Amino acid sequence: MSVQAASPADPVTASRPVVRRPSAGDLLKRPETGALIGTVGVFVFFAVFGGSKFIAANGTATWLNPAAELGIIAVPVGLLMIAGELDLSVGSILASSSMTLAIISGYEGYPILVGIVAALALGALTGFLNGLIVTRTQVPSFVVTLATNFGLAGLALGATRLITGSTSVAIVTDGWAKTVFGSYVDDKFETAIFWWLGVLVVVGFILHLSKYGNWIYAVGGDLISARATGIPTHRVKIALFMGSGLGAALVGVIQTILYNSAQVANGQAFVFNSIIAVVIGGVLLTGGYGSVVGVLFGTLTFSIVGQGIYYTGWNPDWASFFLGTLLLIAVLMNNTFRRMALSAGPRKKKGTAA
Repeated sequence: MSVQAASPADPVTASRPVVRRPSAGDLLKRPETGALIGTVGVFVFFAVFGGSKFIAANGTATWLNPAAELGIIAVPVGLLMIAGELDLSVGSILASSSMTLAIISGYEGYPILVGIVAALALGALTGFLNGLIVTRTQVPSFVVTLATNFGLAGLALGATRLITGSTSVAIVTDGWAKTVFGSYVDDKFETAIFWWLGVLVVVGFILHLSKYGNWIYAVGGDLISARATGIPTHRVKIALFMGSGLGAALVGVIQTILYNSAQVANGQAFVFNSIIAVVIGGVLLTGGYGSVVGVLFGTLTFSIVGQGIYYTGWNPDWASFFLGTLLLIAVLMNNTFRRMALSAGPRKKKGTAA
């Protein structure tokens, strides 16, 4: 018995939806494609030149631990940059939150939970004030948060000297706080890695699976149009600034409990490192483009490059040169993929009417 092929007019065949398989061109449209290639490239590079020590558990911990701390800040900063804003105050928020916890629960002796809540509240409050000033005054967030960074740093320094007479405060923690925030898995990997994964899941859901993600992209893509369609643009930006402040404060809590001390001058390296990681991850500085997965890869690339150079056996005097070169290559490659994605549009088939 022969099987007759269904004709084009077959109602059963005609009613079936056409499923198009993803193509290589579709992958190029993803904002994290270039970042993924960059991460794989630098990992392979240092795995070859760094040898077995780089890929061993101890070697992996040397770049994964700082990547986790940086990533907790970079993910909400990336969300804010997708919305078209910058936050340069994360360094001072980290330091001041760290000092808040150390003074309250270390110097003054209050329960550790009180210090943690106060530190996180300080981060959220600073973010709220940043967002409120930016949305109400229309002053660029670069200027507002830079001023906040200097102002909060000075406030933390003055208050710490006034209260403790020093610029560093020790704190001894144990029990649940040490386990949750400041311990190691297998004596190598910080619990910050699990906090990072949690932040990735939560922020990834917000950006890619909820209506708020569409609002964020709309605000960063075209603020006027977003406001015209009824999106509460001011509230969106304020919430994102608060998220950025909370991320920085969380890292401040983690570092304070992990190292049993707090330093007033700590955290300034995160200001531009977080932005660099986000840009490597494919987020546009002008907003409206990027993904959480891309920020993940950008953070990994930055940390691998920053730590991998020490496993090669090369003169460490050249570390900054290699760091700058490899990061520049990663960014240029990412920009190439972005241009290919943005220039790719629906092409008409031959014979199709215009």
